Amino acid sequence: MSLKILIRGLFALILTLVFQTQLSAKYLYKDEIIHKPKLTQEVNLIGADLYKKTGIALKLIFLKELPKNMTMYQYEKQLLTSFKEPTVVLTFSEMNSIVDIETNEKALYKYFDKKQVLSPVTSYVQGFMMAAFYAKSWKEFKSMVTTTGGTILPLLGGKAKKGEITDKYSAALFNGYLDIAQQIAHAKGVKLSDGYDDDTNQETLFYVKLFFYGFVLYAIIMYVRRQIYKRRHKNEHFKKW
Repeated sequence: MSLKILIRGLFALILTLVFQTQLSAKYLYKDEIIHKPKLTQEVNLIGADLYKKTGIALKLIFLKELPKNMTMYQYEKQLLTSFKEPTVVLTFSEMNSIVDIETNEKALYKYFDKKQVLSPVTSYVQGFMMAAFYAKSWKEFKSMVTTTGGTILPLLGGKAKKGEITDKYSAALFNGYLDIAQQIAHAKGVKLSDGYDDDTNQETLFYVKLFFYGFVLYAIIMYVRRQIYKRRHKNEHFKKW
């Protein structure tokens, strides 16, 4: 085999690798944590379909840690300047424990509800209970009760076994990514293909709610049992005296 043929073959291989890298980074724009081909494939399928039908690019970013002396807002705004097309970025930083959504055009916010996607609660009941315990003002109380339907933080807040942390990250951020994509598609009057309809997200949220309500019910039962136990022992105490 001649040197010329070897050089051509090497050049073709390099072009192929560069093309594949650019393709895989198209919508899963940066991944410093997960590194799972299945996630990359799913995100790119949804992102490509959304862009084709709406002209809006939705990019997912997994960071290990934000650059030194830079906030999440600064990082996202700097990144967004490099995109010419209307772009929405969903960014997660593991070490900083931050999730955020930003756009390079303010008009894009009308196509999805940022507060809803990033809400820490999934339902009004859960929002009311959290507000009752944690709200520090009436304004904060109203905000926690009315801003529900979160698709990222409720999953991120769940416990994960050792070795399954990245699975939790990928599930939570993919759920949020899909939620944003569905909202944009709906606002634009189109429907995502490949089975990524609203039922996909709702099924995931159903299990999140089921876990939460099960935990609340368990807490209530334990509280009632504790009160009954105290009263019984209190009566026994008085009888002895």
